[in-house]
Amino acid sequence: MQIIDGKEVAAKLRKEIATEVEQWMAAGHPRPYLVAILVGNDGASQTYVGHKEKCCNEVGFRSTVLRLPEETTEAQLLAEIAQLNADPEVDGFIVQLPLPKHISEQKVIEAIDPRKDVDGFHPVNTGRMISGLPAYLPATPDGILELLRHYKIETAGKHCVVIGRSNIVGRPMANLLSQKGWDCTVTLCHSRTQNLKEVVRSGDIIIAALGKAEFVTADMVKEGAVIIDVGITRVKSDKTKTGWKLLGDVKFDEVAPKCSYITPVPGGVGPITIISLMKNTLKAARKEV
Repeated sequence: MQIIDGKEVAAKLRKEIATEVEQWMAAGHPRPYLVAILVGNDGASQTYVGHKEKCCNEVGFRSTVLRLPEETTEAQLLAEIAQLNADPEVDGFIVQLPLPKHISEQKVIEAIDPRKDVDGFHPVNTGRMISGLPAYLPATPDGILELLRHYKIETAGKHCVVIGRSNIVGRPMANLLSQKGWDCTVTLCHSRTQNLKEVVRSGDIIIAALGKAEFVTADMVKEGAVIIDVGITRVKSDKTKTGWKLLGDVKFDEVAPKCSYITPVPGGVGPITIISLMKNTLKAARKEV
C-alpha cells in the first residue's frame, strides 16, 4: 500500500508553474491576475481563500480578495461580477462557494464570463469539457488526474467507481476518466444506487466524493484497489489542540491495508486542487481557452 502524497505533488507543480510565470513575464507579458470573491464569514471558505492567496504569492501571481458582507444582495454580487468580467487586467476570478442562502449559486456561476471562469463551473466550460475541447477543468477532478498521472496509476480498461454525482466533482470526474487517454469504464453511484456495496467492491479505482464521513468501509473495497478520498468532514475531537479533526469519506485505518494506493485526509486531494486553480489562471492569462 502506498500513500498518495498530495502535498509533495503540489509542491512539485507549484515550482513548475512559478518557472512558467517567470518565463511568461520575461517575454514582456503582465503578471497573471486572479481575483476571489468571498461573501460572508464561513470559516472553511475563509481558510480556503487564504490558502489560494498564499499559493498565488508562491507562484508569482497578482491576487486580490474581495470580501463582501453576509447581507450582500444577489444584485450587488452580480454587479461585482460584471465589473470583473469587464476589467481587462483580471485574467480569471472565482466566487467562493457556498454562498449565503439568499443568493442563487447557479445564477452567479452563469454570470461569470466563461473566459475568466477559472473554477470551470460555467456551462460553457462544462460543455467544452464533455466534448473534449480545451476548457477550464474543475479543480478537484483535474487535481485527481494530476495525482493519477504523477503516481503512474494505470487507468486504461480499469473499472472506476465514482461515489457522488455533484457538478463540482462526481459528474466531471466520471466524464474525464471515460475520455480517450484515461480510458476508464466508469460507474457513477449516488444515494439511489441499488446494491451500492457490491458496485463499489467491483471498482479497480474508487473515487469517494459524497461528503459522508467514513462511509466507505473495508467490506466495500476489493484487494489492490486505488482509493481517492475527496471527502472532508470536520468532527469534534478531544485528542487535538483545536478540538476537532478532519475525516474523509473513507474509513482510512481499515481500508488502507487492502489498497494499492490511497489518499489520506488531510494531505491527499486537498493540496492539489489549489494547484489546478493556478493552472487555469495561467491558461486564462495566455488566452489558451
